[in-house]
Amino acid sequence: MVSAAAELVVEREPEPLLKMQDTNRTFVGAEGLVRMALEQYTEILETASDPRVSDWPLMDSPIPTFLIVVLYLYGVTLLGPRMMANKKPYRLKTVLVAYNAFQVIFSLGMLYEHLMSGWLSDYSYKCQPVDYSHNPTAMRMANLCWWYFISKFTEFADTIFFVLRKKDSQVTFLHLYHHSLTPLETWICVKFIAGGHGTLGNLINNAVHVVMYAYYMLSAMGPEYQKYLWWKKHLTTVQLVQFFLVFVHSAQALVFDCGYPKLVAALLLLHSTIFFVLFSDFYLRAYRKTTTFVKQQKSE
Repeated sequence: MVSAAAELVVEREPEPLLKMQDTNRTFVGAEGLVRMALEQYTEILETASDPRVSDWPLMDSPIPTFLIVVLYLYGVTLLGPRMMANKKPYRLKTVLVAYNAFQVIFSLGMLYEHLMSGWLSDYSYKCQPVDYSHNPTAMRMANLCWWYFISKFTEFADTIFFVLRKKDSQVTFLHLYHHSLTPLETWICVKFIAGGHGTLGNLINNAVHVVMYAYYMLSAMGPEYQKYLWWKKHLTTVQLVQFFLVFVHSAQALVFDCGYPKLVAALLLLHSTIFFVLFSDFYLRAYRKTTTFVKQQKSE
């Protein structure tokens, strides 16, 4: 009996050891994968990134940009609404007029720079590679790309003002998706492709923002200016046209080979498609709501 029990113990003793060895092996494997991923990430940053922008503010690593986006989302979805729960909404008329005027001027300035940095002179609308040289025009475009990236942080104020004015219905998934994604996208563009084919989308976006923020500015100035806002219903249409143009232009870089990264062109294609679908859904829902309201008014 004793010898049988001893044999059973002997037979079972190695099992925990094997499990421990497997666990250690798994841990080492996971650690190796993490190390490999970090090495690949470092290699990409060192070899594929644009050395001209490496020492520019926020360009060393994507982590600060990511953290700013996380803080923005936390502030406008949790902290801000909680702080405003028992407060009356702020009017902010003067602040809104000044802010929207600033965005109009900022967008106009970037629109002008996009034209002067290439799109009004030697850039090809068919397919345009990135000029990574220190040529003054190439550096002007790279610098503009960085300012375009910074402009996406200033647009966080759109959501902050919604929260302070308790316009909760305006803080939609589409709004948050758009404002949180664009800083990350533009960081990648500045870090790796500061110039070239994709910047036409930035130019178009600046033109749209001039129109959009001009509308918001007039709207904030008071009811006496409402008669000048008959074109409100066309704002979403303008944005849909923007995404369609970016889609077509990005597709050209997949058809014509000029050295512009086809992966980036494909991602721009996907990006414009996603936004076109989301804004189309928003437009259709808003149109249905308006049509229903008009029918109800007529029936009364």
